[in-house]
Amino acid sequence: MALQCGIVGLPNVGKSTIFNALTASSVPAENYPFCTIDPHVGIVALPDPRLIELEKIYKPKKVTPATVEFTDIAGLVKGASKGEGLGNQFLGQIKQVDAIIHVIRCFEDPNVIHIENSINPVRDAELIETELLLADIATLERQLTATTSAAKSGDKTAVHKIGVLNQLLNHLNNGHPARTFSAHLEDLPYIRSLFLLTYKPVSYVASVDENEIQNSVRSKQVQELFDFAAKENHHAIRLCGKLEQELANLDKSDKKMFLEEYNLQKPGLDKLIHVSFKLLKLETFFTGCPVEVRAWTIKYGTPALVAAGEVHTDFQRGFIKADVYKYNDLIELGSEIAVRDAGLVHQEGKDYIVQDGDCIFFRFNV
Repeated sequence: MALQCGIVGLPNVGKSTIFNALTASSVPAENYPFCTIDPHVGIVALPDPRLIELEKIYKPKKVTPATVEFTDIAGLVKGASKGEGLGNQFLGQIKQVDAIIHVIRCFEDPNVIHIENSINPVRDAELIETELLLADIATLERQLTATTSAAKSGDKTAVHKIGVLNQLLNHLNNGHPARTFSAHLEDLPYIRSLFLLTYKPVSYVASVDENEIQNSVRSKQVQELFDFAAKENHHAIRLCGKLEQELANLDKSDKKMFLEEYNLQKPGLDKLIHVSFKLLKLETFFTGCPVEVRAWTIKYGTPALVAAGEVHTDFQRGFIKADVYKYNDLIELGSEIAVRDAGLVHQEGKDYIVQDGDCIFFRFNV
């Protein structure tokens, strides 16, 4: 399931450093705007301790985790919606992703240029949101012009779409993002088809320095960003890109010592990956055998028939039923046989909604 989180923000906020740490890559991260022009894409494994426990049970030759795909998008600037700083190109790149990770600079460093000349996280968050909002208004205005022409021929569907577009345009012109628009259920497919930038879910990353990340109490600027995020119903985390990049290059034992030195329980990137997974409304189910234990990625609310197709198209085409082993039962009893003997295997049909953590054996015939 190729769903992407786009990493966005102003220039010089730490986006490429965070992307490099996430993907163990080497995208240039220089002290000047627009160092990143073409988007870089990386696939990152979802840290999941459940796989470790399942490996103990199945003793497979291979373990395959679920993944999240990230795109490092070049820095936006004020006026991007009007083409400033290659804005049209960058906004087009954001249109291609499914969710937005908005990195906001919360650290002082006289050696790193801030394009607005001062550190003000809430201002920067609002600046990017405004540019996305203006781009969406322009999209809706173009769509309204085209749809009005179609409506003149008596197209009833076009007439209905004009009503939706006008309501949505009014909502955006009042400063509200598309994601907060209350739409009728039947209009949602049309609204999704517009690929509006402010319709995409957002999570904030406060890009901080080493001193801030060690402190259990957030600085004033970081707290202001967290309060702003809460007001907008967005999630926020703190991350030190420089520290995470150093951490990503260490082996397991050195990584543990490094985390202890900075008084951290786990890498901040683990938190970011899980936040991204949740932002995309994804969850995992597992399959297990002596050859491979694997985590499969599905959207919330996926029925068993569709989940079977993620494993193999034949499983979906010839679906008979799904034997569902609950993760906790497997861990407690230690094997599929023990779960079956205890009468705890659930035999489910094609309409069963797969739950996060289900371990499934699909029965099929083609």
